[in-house]
Amino acid sequence: MLLLRRHLKRAPPQVLCRFCAVMGKLQSKLKHSTYKYSRPDGIIEDRIQTKAFQEYTPAHVDTVSVVAALNSDICVSGGKDKTVVAYDWKTGNVVKRFRGHEREVTKIACVHKSNQFFSASRDRMVMMWDLHGSSQPRQQFSGHAMVVTGLAVSPDSSQLCTGSRDNTLLLWDVGTGQCVERASVSRNLVTHLCWVPRQPYILQTSEDKTIRLWDSRGLEVAHIFPTKQHIQTYCEVSEDGHKCISCSNGFGGEGCEATLWDLRQTRTRICEYKGHFQTVASGVFLPRALALMPVIATSSHDSKVKIWNQDTGACLFTLSLDGSGPLTSLAVGDTISLLCASFRRGIHLLRVDHSRGLELREVAAF
Repeated sequence: MLLLRRHLKRAPPQVLCRFCAVMGKLQSKLKHSTYKYSRPDGIIEDRIQTKAFQEYTPAHVDTVSVVAALNSDICVSGGKDKTVVAYDWKTGNVVKRFRGHEREVTKIACVHKSNQFFSASRDRMVMMWDLHGSSQPRQQFSGHAMVVTGLAVSPDSSQLCTGSRDNTLLLWDVGTGQCVERASVSRNLVTHLCWVPRQPYILQTSEDKTIRLWDSRGLEVAHIFPTKQHIQTYCEVSEDGHKCISCSNGFGGEGCEATLWDLRQTRTRICEYKGHFQTVASGVFLPRALALMPVIATSSHDSKVKIWNQDTGACLFTLSLDGSGPLTSLAVGDTISLLCASFRRGIHLLRVDHSRGLELREVAAF
């Protein structure tokens, strides 16, 4: 190493620049991360993953706030750069950029089995886009007085529900762009909305630590779940519509959990998933093909993605995305892939690996 330094000191500037560029390229392809693996014998191992992975063309130039899967090849994301981006995460290419929002994009909702999707923003607007249409919004929905923080599309895609920090929920006719229902609850600062599959119900989380189930027929509260101890940041409903996940904010391990609820008649708490050390920002039900038991995944501001046994609450695997900052959003890409948005390193493509048990690895970033 000393000999190399002496040679570099004598080298002309052009050689030095070329050497630094090559070293930079090599370093950019190496990934170092740590994770915990639960062995079958119950022992928790600390493992270090240092592995080359692909750096795709970045989707955004700033923090990515949200990512959602449009289909098994294309995801849609939004962030602080005010743009909505459709991205082919299997080839690493931008499909299309959509511009129209004046401030940060906060939420994305995709229409099931369609090329259409919606975006919400801090500019108080909601916009409808078509992947194969114009780069301008197909429809615009204006009615909130503050940042739009909730977005959910009905199963038949005829209605859109939006929520905001202005304490209101609005129900829209997608075809006409008209607001057909409005509901307001004091201190109900909406954090997320999710439409229950094949049902007229909408699940909603709030900064008032409450999870509400709304009936879209009249937009009235149908059920309020037991109040949690911390702000509820996110909610997700299982494909069969029987269960849902809510996520809590927190710090230093206080709060920082995800909770599984029964959405059927009992509507009770089933299980809690504790192990994150900062706010849990997102949670998803993973495809049943991934494991022998039902599993869920969570992402947190502690830069970690965790996989949990849905029934027992046991943490099966933890992946730390070092240097990414808070992880903001999580989406299922296909039967073996997850997409994870972050503050500092764009979107991470994660893949489930069964070679040594149930593991999660980062294979690309964009």
